[in-house]
Amino acid sequence: MKHIAKKRFGQNFLTDQGVIDSLVSAISPKADDLMVEIGPGLGALTKPLLQKLDMLHVVEVDRDIIAWMQNEYAKNSITIHNSDALKFDFSALGEHIRVVGNLPYNISTPILFHLLDNVKVITDMHFMLQKEV
Repeated sequence: MKHIAKKRFGQNFLTDQGVIDSLVSAISPKADDLMVEIGPGLGALTKPLLQKLDMLHVVEVDRDIIAWMQNEYAKNSITIHNSDALKFDFSALGEHIRVVGNLPYNISTPILFHLLDNVKVITDMHFMLQKEV
């Protein structure tokens, strides 16, 4: 997909396959995990996670990316939530949630505090923080 990163969303897309492989290895996803990816972007983490998971939830605010994902992942077990991660009700998904993502640096602290408000339903969290460019 040809997508121009939107500065207002702090988008910097993960492309280094070595970093992606290391992050997926650290996450160590199991097929039955209740996994939520924040800001999937162009699918750098999404694709390898879908190879290991029965189902993946993604939270994305960018409508252009959502439209692309709906087409790209139409045959996969993925639920796309059109929402700002800062307003998303993670507890509505259930318990024992694993949260992952490549977070924009400019909103990483508010996202982490929002997730701490949901700590009773979150098992663990794995994040990369995007360097501002």
